[in-house]
Amino acid sequence: MTTPSDDTSAGRFEFWRDVVGQSFVPLEALPREVPDFRASLHTAQLGAVQVSVVAADPHGVAHTRKHIASDPADFVKVSLQLAGQCMLTQADRQALLKPGELAIYDTRHPYTLDFDQRYRTLVLMFPRVMLRLPERDLARMIATTVSCSDGLGPVVHPFLCGLAGQVRQLDALGTPRLADSVVDLVGAMLSDRCSVEVTQQDDGRELLARRILTYMEQRLSDPGLGPDRIAAAHHISRRFLYKLLAERGYTVSGWLRERRLAECLRDLADPALAHMPVATVGSRWGFPDPAHFSHAFKSAYGMSPSEARGAGRTALGA
Repeated sequence: MTTPSDDTSAGRFEFWRDVVGQSFVPLEALPREVPDFRASLHTAQLGAVQVSVVAADPHGVAHTRKHIASDPADFVKVSLQLAGQCMLTQADRQALLKPGELAIYDTRHPYTLDFDQRYRTLVLMFPRVMLRLPERDLARMIATTVSCSDGLGPVVHPFLCGLAGQVRQLDALGTPRLADSVVDLVGAMLSDRCSVEVTQQDDGRELLARRILTYMEQRLSDPGLGPDRIAAAHHISRRFLYKLLAERGYTVSGWLRERRLAECLRDLADPALAHMPVATVGSRWGFPDPAHFSHAFKSAYGMSPSEARGAGRTALGA
């Protein structure tokens, strides 16, 4: 379908509004100021997979909560940018697609597409269950730019471009087996990218955890050091701080207590610090209350701080 050549620009856009609203899931086409709007859509059906090539002047598209309420279709859509660029927004994320990049979006949730220049794009739409991508992985990949220049991209990209080039003949050539192949290839590419994303996220979490532990180590002597200050210093929530350390077998208070007591034990055994009162040793490592220090130390080591100092002297022959 192509916008009629014998109409005004506004008339062609109204025609296009009807086309996009009927050709995919319910959508609202949003106009941009262009002097002479023109657009075209070529669509083929491969079993349950709809293959479409869209070329148009700048405009926007919105799939809203109202659309979803009227038609709760359970599809995923994959867009491969062939020319121009597109800003996809869904789930509080934005993906800027340039030629050779693709993204996936979920029709169960609102999304917008914004084209600020003349563009051409391949759109695949198929039931979500065909993708066989775990829900958690699908959520990770929604509105994420996926480059076709690495991973499985150099394998998948020529195939998808071939579909786009043959879209007018696909109805005659296509079979359900070809539809499965299309989805399997896209699914493999997304799954591969998701694995990379998870690894990068895990690496990032590990780096953040190490930074937090270093921060805590450098401030052991500060009795005011606690979860709120640690979380604020790293721009994360207190809840995420707890989760991050729990993944490594720690609690904030437990780690601080263990490290502080270890430093106290070392100082108590140091002959050079024999003149320092026991309470002062505790205070310099974050235990300003002598009674609390004595109780925590005995719980950890089975002896009082004074007994630990005596045992250290005995071991040294003092």
